[in-house]
Amino acid sequence: MSVIWSVMVLASVLCAAATGREGDVAAAALEGAAAAVELCLSMAGVLCLWTGVMEVMKRSGLTEGLSRLLRPVLRRLYPDFAGDREVMDSVAANVSANLLGLGNAATPLGIRAARRMSLRSPGVASPALCMLVVCNSASIQLIPTTVASVRAAQGSAAPFDILPAVWLASALSVSVGIAAVKLLGRLWPGEGR
Repeated sequence: MSVIWSVMVLASVLCAAATGREGDVAAAALEGAAAAVELCLSMAGVLCLWTGVMEVMKRSGLTEGLSRLLRPVLRRLYPDFAGDREVMDSVAANVSANLLGLGNAATPLGIRAARRMSLRSPGVASPALCMLVVCNSASIQLIPTTVASVRAAQGSAAPFDILPAVWLASALSVSVGIAAVKLLGRLWPGEGR
């Protein structure tokens, strides 16, 4: 990726030098850097807010309640780990964070679950581990906080007006991902075990 970016920057500088517009390229680079810093700061505020909400939910017991609600579904998705409370709690917390659109907060929880899962089959991606990666990557989002914060930072009057599209797209992506993991697991049943 760094090679691609380097080539793009070099091409921009060479084109600017050839057309005599070096000042425009420099101004655009500075403007882009300023916009990136502004976007990061506005997103940091929203992420801090929702991370705080997640902490309040955890301390009040709401995440445990959500985890209990998710257990029946998660036991069907991860039958090999249905009895492993640590894995199931990490997966449930990961799904909860993803439901709230907190991908950054969900990542450490997913990593903790993946590490625990990998103890049973070191060096091999088990079907359960593949399911975790797919569900974490595709994740259903009820509240897309990160996308909404980007939209708000860019001046959107209604940053959450994308909710129906996000719900549909995320539900479809998770459904297709789960179906693919199940299908591939049946096509190659000995793989990953």
